[in-house]
Amino acid sequence: MTLASEQMIKFENVHFSYDGKTEILKGIDVTIEKGQFVAVLGHNGSGKSTFARLINSILVPTEGKITVFGIDTSDEEKLYDIRHKVGMVFQNPDNQIVAAVVEEDVAFGLENTGVPPEEIRRRVDEALKAVGMYEYRKHSPGMLSGGQKQRVAIAGIIAMRPECIVLDEPTSMLDPAGRRDVMNTIRKLCGSYGITVLLITHYMDEAVQADRVIVIDEGRVILDGVPKNVFSNVEILKNAGLDVPQVTELVFELRKHGIDADPAVLTEEECVNALASVLKEGKT
Repeated sequence: MTLASEQMIKFENVHFSYDGKTEILKGIDVTIEKGQFVAVLGHNGSGKSTFARLINSILVPTEGKITVFGIDTSDEEKLYDIRHKVGMVFQNPDNQIVAAVVEEDVAFGLENTGVPPEEIRRRVDEALKAVGMYEYRKHSPGMLSGGQKQRVAIAGIIAMRPECIVLDEPTSMLDPAGRRDVMNTIRKLCGSYGITVLLITHYMDEAVQADRVIVIDEGRVILDGVPKNVFSNVEILKNAGLDVPQVTELVFELRKHGIDADPAVLTEEECVNALASVLKEGKT
């Protein structure tokens, strides 16, 4: 397979302004490949949610070009094709739930696109099983927890069979248990279903689970790479108003005091191993 055939989303010198004066995004150049799990990080107001909305034509660039599988997102005649390929999940699941019964909500988009009833039944069941909500198919969404509602919203997108799902801070309104549920679902989408996932977040513990992390600050990409490399740039992240994983911060502080521990640690186990290596080899 060639590199070109793997490219799903491409930003080329993308600028965006809501009012024609203040630029929210300033010359973004990013390529997302099929099957990647990409976390997009940034503090509030950095431009990360605008980045998300540009991908499936909720917004269009004021300058530059975005393509999804080669389709220009500014082409209004191709809007359906783009949104068929790229599904969107927002912060508040209540804004996406439209039916009084879970399975009816998941079926809503399929019914509006003319999918045959037998196919709708099959896709709804598959989608609910994929997010672990099949046993709640007859329940009212209003009786579900925040995490369960978000999983239903994700099921509604999965049923449409997109090749990419963009999740705009889907866990920001959830408790820790709900966040874990949603993150488990996201990992399954990538690992078991091969769906490309872009997760917009400000939670470090979510971003470290991604294949790739893009950091946006003041409308520009300031870091882009695998989590280990991105989170080793502690000072850059802090200057951008972001935290880093606690173990990364610990190693950063130790290195400031002359202890030569591996800066590319993300987990507690890696941190223990790095400190054990320092003690064993006397790297101080």
